[in-house]
Amino acid sequence: MNRTGRILLVTALVAVVAMAFRVSWNALRDIANAIGADHTAATLYPFVVDGLMALALVATLVLAGRDRTFALRVLGTYTLASLVLNYVHGLVPELHGQTVDWGRLANWDPANWALVLLATSLPVGSIYFGSDLVAKVLHHRPAPIPTPGTNREESTETMSNRSTADLAESTPAPVVVAPVRMPDPVAVEFVKSTLPLKPVPTTVAPTPAPAIERHTVAAAESTRPRRATGRVPEAARSPRPKRTPDQLLAEARTVTADWPDAKLTAEGIRLAVHTSPKNARILRETLRAERDGATTAV
Repeated sequence: MNRTGRILLVTALVAVVAMAFRVSWNALRDIANAIGADHTAATLYPFVVDGLMALALVATLVLAGRDRTFALRVLGTYTLASLVLNYVHGLVPELHGQTVDWGRLANWDPANWALVLLATSLPVGSIYFGSDLVAKVLHHRPAPIPTPGTNREESTETMSNRSTADLAESTPAPVVVAPVRMPDPVAVEFVKSTLPLKPVPTTVAPTPAPAIERHTVAAAESTRPRRATGRVPEAARSPRPKRTPDQLLAEARTVTADWPDAKLTAEGIRLAVHTSPKNARILRETLRAERDGATTAV
């Protein structure tokens, strides 16, 4: 709707409300006279009831959330009260000519007491509810217009219900997390492994490279990193005592006494005597030398 249409719509609404107020003003003035109000008070009484209805309507359009619900309840309550008083004014013809007794709005006493209580409590309620509505409107913070690039739905939902009454609860203090102390690293003693390692394939350069470069190439081309081993426990060590060279030679002579020369190899001696390849080669040379010397002597 364009601006001209909106202006016409608001003007028509104001005219209808003004005419309705004039119709209701006559009935509420006669009710005020019946409950003992003077001429000035009776003239202002319709503004107390119907005026608060207009104020509650404006507050409903401005406020949001729980404050808007409160304004709607005030608007509904005073609308219902004005309707009841206008209905009583139409049922009691004596109110039109001001011939009714003071404080007499109905023939039945309980109904009369309830109507008098309603009519006399509306001005006090207007003071209380009107002040509360005005305070809520003055302290209301409208939702900001979302800027491009922000989530419009999330911003509207977050800010639409914000008012002074909703901000009474303070933000909780941040939770302080105590630092966790990690245990100190345990020093582990590593020794050189006695197990034979598999040869690491390396690329042989055509020209000898410096020692630092060769170590770098070998470390880069290694497909499996070398794993350091710890100290071998005593229970895992071999119970065989270490033999001297003379004991190894004597044991090799006994084992290979009936061996032919073709079978006298370092591998065969190593497997028979259970010694290292180096010691097996030394034993092989010694035994061959002994057999050659014996053959020459014969």
